[in-house]
Amino acid sequence: MRTSRRITALLGGFATSAFVLAGCGTGMESAQQQPQQQPAPPPPAQSGQQPAMGDGMTTAEDVFGPGCAQVPTDPSNQGSVQGMIDDPVGTAASNNPLLTKLTAAVKAAGLVDTLNDPNTQYTVFAPADPAFDAIPPDQLNAMLSDPAQKEKLSSVLTYHVVPKRMDAQSLSQAKTVDTVQGGKVTIEGSGQQLKVNGANVLCGNVPTANATVFVVDQVLMPQQ
Repeated sequence: MRTSRRITALLGGFATSAFVLAGCGTGMESAQQQPQQQPAPPPPAQSGQQPAMGDGMTTAEDVFGPGCAQVPTDPSNQGSVQGMIDDPVGTAASNNPLLTKLTAAVKAAGLVDTLNDPNTQYTVFAPADPAFDAIPPDQLNAMLSDPAQKEKLSSVLTYHVVPKRMDAQSLSQAKTVDTVQGGKVTIEGSGQQLKVNGANVLCGNVPTANATVFVVDQVLMPQQ
């Protein structure tokens, strides 16, 4: 009897083990048959204006500042923001009604061709016409008409030019930038509240064919 009970118990144990193994085998096969989950696709890019790319390039939509309201709005006008985009900065500035005195100074210094060089990228801090009123008239006239003053005039103007293209964001991050003249210009503020050597930006991020322009309310003077 005891032997019979042991055999019965062993058979029952084998049956239970076989059932469990069969169940495990079915689960493994089911798991193998299930397709692997694919990683979720990345979220779609946000629409709307994208941040500047960091190369100093800007578009008409990036332009900012209270002085921009004085720029012509008709895209067919060469002095408008749209009209300036395709012209090199020397030509573009000459068409802008805010920059007539700067244009005269650039011509007197013989810098038009330099600024129009299509193979060179610039950032230009362009004094608006009222900025020149802070310079005594006799001193300004001498700088514009006296050949002996040409070198001094060129030094002042090239102090307004950075030999690479920068937008408002990259300027505010840099804090100081080297100019073509050799001196440094200090940048304060951020966003649409930039100051260049203490001068307010009246209209910034203005794109031209080879430069990004910031119209400022003061003539910047290099240290002697």
